[in-house]
Amino acid sequence: MKPSEQALRRPFPEALAQRLEARFGMRLSRAESIRAHHGHDESHFPDAAPDAVVFVHSTDEVAEVVRACGEFDVPLIPFGVGSSLEGHILATRGGVCIDCSEMNKVLDIRAEDMLVVVQAGVTRKQLNAELHGTGLFFPIDPGADASLGGMAATRASGTNAVRYGTMRENVLGLTAVMADGRVIRTGGRARKSSAGYDLTRLLVGSEGTLGVITELTVRLHPLPEATSAAVCAFPDVVSAVNTVIQTIQLGVPVARIELVNELGVRAINRFSKTTLREAPMLFFEFHGSPAGVDEQAHTVQELASEHGGLDFEWADRPEDRSRLWAARHDAYFASLNLRPNSRAITTDVCVPISTLAECVSATQDDIEASGLIAPIVGHVGDGNFHAIILVDPADTDEVERAGALNRRIVERALAVGGTCTGEHGIGIGKQGFLVQEHGEAVDFMRAIKLALDPHNLLNPGKVVPGL
Repeated sequence: MKPSEQALRRPFPEALAQRLEARFGMRLSRAESIRAHHGHDESHFPDAAPDAVVFVHSTDEVAEVVRACGEFDVPLIPFGVGSSLEGHILATRGGVCIDCSEMNKVLDIRAEDMLVVVQAGVTRKQLNAELHGTGLFFPIDPGADASLGGMAATRASGTNAVRYGTMRENVLGLTAVMADGRVIRTGGRARKSSAGYDLTRLLVGSEGTLGVITELTVRLHPLPEATSAAVCAFPDVVSAVNTVIQTIQLGVPVARIELVNELGVRAINRFSKTTLREAPMLFFEFHGSPAGVDEQAHTVQELASEHGGLDFEWADRPEDRSRLWAARHDAYFASLNLRPNSRAITTDVCVPISTLAECVSATQDDIEASGLIAPIVGHVGDGNFHAIILVDPADTDEVERAGALNRRIVERALAVGGTCTGEHGIGIGKQGFLVQEHGEAVDFMRAIKLALDPHNLLNPGKVVPGL
């Protein structure tokens, strides 16, 4: 926690604690272990526990907590499952954590309209389990079994985004509690609308700083008739990425294209007990009719061969595909396992597809020059890739070198028209990059924040610098 943040942390009002305890009983906790759990995420930032945690069950209860905290001028931090990579749930100024994990009801499945209404604590795996038998699924897959409220708040995407889009495209409407305790409902069940300002899109990606999302209406998609997956190794990263670029430019409708560099594959093999060739590798998945999937796969196989692709291996059986994607999803924890007791500084740039090869290649050169351990993985079908920089948090020099490496990666992305974050959000660590990327537009973001939350109680210290 920065000294400036520590100075803004005030004593927790006992009168507020008594009010919340009288209302919520055992669902209010000030136990050290509970607070510690809610002040820790998957980022490299120091833990910062809230003063109290309230486990809420409904929108009305969230509104009660928000109004009570407003009376005492106490900050609020929404919490889903704690899988953030940018410090979103850290209570850097203390306050009350609103834990939405018990708001986990699937409220209304409308298969004929291809949508579903859920509470914010429903996780993506839970939702897809409840959709079993409908012929539909929810495709956004960030890897972690995150809550849909958290995924909306960070505008998450993941491995399927190249075909199905991100949370921005898949949230049709939502219910949110605003800073003054009022409840608003945005969007609806219609597939499009021109009615007023798009408050849905304003709240999706706001990282809990503009309102607390309590319910969502999200799009569903038909389960593909046929699915096939494959992996292919390449002599170098540039060859792999050029295969991706050509695949996208030809309009091949792949569902997923994931890149893992040689060090990343080595980490996966050790962690997941796989036997993949330890070389730069692409993971593919194809959705559609049997004939369409076959055509897509063979087109990509030909492109890969033109770029020196090796060992194009198929995974047609569901259990083989599951094993393959489980290994890919384990890449983050597999990378941490390369250096026990390390923390990861995870970069998240997204660049235009035409510049992807040069950016990934230059990033590899930067990593080698830094002397740091940093596997590269990425959702390269949409130009998004991550360097997982492993550091000893107690080693100041190492942390500084990692910060310098991160800056070089981001500045290169911005120079080619990319973004500092494709899916993780700004949180604590990317506020300076937000200014570099958007310039004076950040002043308007600050104005929106203060208009909706004039006392800066909703997740303060996140997204907009200086708040």
